[in-house]
Amino acid sequence: QVQLAESGGGLVQAGGSLRLSCATSARTFSNYEMGWYRQPPGKDREERELVASIMGIGGSTGYADSVKGRFTVNLDTAKNALYLQMNNRKPEDADIYYCRMETTTTKVGAWGRGTQVVVSS
Repeated sequence: QVQLAESGGGLVQAGGSLRLSCATSARTFSNYEMGWYRQPPGKDREERELVASIMGIGGSTGYADSVKGRFTVNLDTAKNALYLQMNNRKPEDADIYYCRMETTTTKVGAWGRGTQVVVSS
């Protein structure tokens, strides 16, 4: 099973920028869809929200309305890593962020353990 490890979380001021990284054990990406999710601290896993996704082949991306124009997802296949660039941070962006990879056919996938982002106003 693919293993994922997020990093880059921390404290950022409102309006500031932060980049999250997700290292993956995968070496090929054409059969996967990858995404960044966020979950409010103390909430259940079922409340995770997909904020950005990217296809392993073709590279098409998708974003939640709440982050469009502020967040950018990209995949670096040479480094086997997924990134989430977050600009113009808002207080409501303060969550635990998780990356996920799942196969495009069976939707079977893996989660990372998460990285927490705190936004100060």
